[in-house]
Parts: sequence; C-alpha cells; structure tokens
Amino acid sequence: MPRRIKETAGKSLVIGKLPTGCKFCIKGQKLVLFVTGLCNKPNDCSWYCPISEKKKDNDIIYANELQVTEDTDIVHEAELMDAKGAGITGGEPLLFPQRVLRYIHLLKESFGQRFHIHLYTNGVFLTRELFSQLIEAGLDELRFHPFNDINEQLKWADEFGLDVGIEVPAIPTADYINIIKCFVRLLENIDGSFINLNEFEFTELQASELKRRGFVLKEGTFAAVQGSESTAIELLDWVRINSNITAHYCPIITKDQFQLKNRLLRRAKNVAEPFEEVTEDGLLIKGVIKSDFSREPLNKLRNRLIREFNVPPKYIGINLEKNRLEISGWILKELSSTLKEMGYTCGIVEEYPTADALEVLYIPL
Repeated sequence: MPRRIKETAGKSLVIGKLPTGCKFCIKGQKLVLFVTGLCNKPNDCSWYCPISEKKKDNDIIYANELQVTEDTDIVHEAELMDAKGAGITGGEPLLFPQRVLRYIHLLKESFGQRFHIHLYTNGVFLTRELFSQLIEAGLDELRFHPFNDINEQLKWADEFGLDVGIEVPAIPTADYINIIKCFVRLLENIDGSFINLNEFEFTELQASELKRRGFVLKEGTFAAVQGSESTAIELLDWVRINSNITAHYCPIITKDQFQLKNRLLRRAKNVAEPFEEVTEDGLLIKGVIKSDFSREPLNKLRNRLIREFNVPPKYIGINLEKNRLEISGWILKELSSTLKEMGYTCGIVEEYPTADALEVLYIPL
C-alpha cells in the first residue's frame, strides 16, 4: 500500500510513524533542558541559529525558563509541568558530556525508565565510548544536526538499537534540498530512523542576516520564512516515493499552538494560586496592586483588605519579587476605586506560568 502524508494531532505532517520524542513534545510533556549556550561549530549555523541572545555563547543551564543553579532545580521544574520526558539541547550539549550524562541519570532516577529523553548534537564529539555511556545512562533517542560525516555514529545507533534521526530546518534553496536528500539516504538502512524538518524561521537576533541572504518573511506570519513549508512538503513527497524512512515536518504553528501551549497548560494547572485564572492558552490572569511598597506595608495592606473588606485570605497574596499584592481580578475590580483613592495603582495582568513569569498584558483599572 502506498505511503501517504498524514496530519498529526499537532498539525504537523508525517510519513511513517511519528518519532516518539515528537509525540511527547506535541502534548507539551517534554522538559526543555538547555545545557549550554556554547557551540563548537558556530560558523556553520550561526546565521540561522534560533538561540536567544541571552543564551548564545554563554555557558548557562536552563530547565524550561528556569535558570538552573543546582540539579534539584531540574527535577523541580519537571515536577511542576508533570513532564513525561526531556529534550536535551544547546549550543552543543556534548561539549560537556559528563554534565549530560549526569542529567540523564538524574532524570531517570527521579522519574523512572519510562521518562523519555532525547538529545540534540552535531555529532563532532560523539565517540563510540560516549555513545555507549549515553545509552547506559538511559538515553532513548538521538537527533543529529550534522556538519560532518556521521556515518560511523549512525552505524553505532543501528548496532545499539537506538532511535536516531537527523533534525534540520527546511531551508528553501536547491543546494540545501539536495543535502537533505543525502541525509535521507544515510538513514535508510537503520531501523527506527527518521528525519525531522523544522519550518525555517526568522529570529530577532538573525533577521538582518537572513534578509541579507535573500530570505523574506512569509506573508501573514511573524516568523516563518517564505518557501520553507513548500520545500518541506516537497521533501516529504520525495521521501514518500523514494525512501522507507519516517519523515516529519514540524511547522511553527505546531511549536507555538501545541508544544508550547500544552506545556504552559500543564505547568499552569500545577502552579496557579487560587487568585489566578488559567486561560485556554495556559497563561495566568490576576489583579495586581502596586505602590512603593516594602515588605511591611505589603503585609499591612493585605491584612487590611482581609479585615476591612472581607477578602478571603486565599484570594490575595504577596509577590516580593515584583513588589506587589496579587488578588483575584473580579475582587480587585470591585475594590479598585477605593484603592486608587488610597494612592495605589491597580490593574489586571496576564503572564506566563513560567519561572520568569513573563508579562504579556497589563490593563490598568
């Protein structure tokens, strides 16, 4: 029976069996474990690398949006989002192989052997010994972003029975299309192999360089490169006819409206306070009361609102980091006139349920 291109639950396209790591990602079940912003091959991909300016070329560690200072931070963040797996990324993670091995051991010991872990690497530092150590630690899936010959590494993956793939952006040029076809040929004799094509995207850091190279923004989008999706679909169709491997195209909409949204929803449900409303997109809405507070006035105002205005204690909290009181939005709307007469600033905020609590909307009352 001829193979066909199928749409997944996350609006991505696949030929064959969707890679296991992608199944978890689409459901928002993967912890994003960023182990370093350093890379040994920056000249090969720096012109399109989507890494943020804050992380690029810095040896810092993040579990989702939480900057990691100790290993327990990783476990705690995974618990807060009820993670079923993790994707280890960078930079080039295998610049620090012992760090990667330690984190794989940590996550497997904390959450069990069914906790699915995949690793991204360009393969330059992947020796046979390290490959064996990664598998022994519990690595489930390996994804190459290759710059050099990885034939040997792919043979090891086949020998050890590890799921292995190549993951690259769908760059809409004839030369790059031919390179991707060569990657497909490399994977054809390996059981469980796949190629992942990501929609090529503009980032704030790399936009000027992409424009200089002739790439333009796809009409009606904020980040997609014109021609990337059609290139990916063309390649999927080529794989369908000419190969037996799995091929998966992941558009920006899949990452934003499914992978990220579902991850935010999972975390929001675990971290939301009684005074916070969880939106359908996984963001948190609440009221805020601001002034030039120190800790004592914050406590005093909270106690006064509880005592004089009968605000249930569970519906009002203190945020020392942002120096404000946080309160149910519907309660604040009733009290805002009185509070403003007392000299306070009142508003409704919408923010991410993440460690950085990024604010996306503020409505003054």
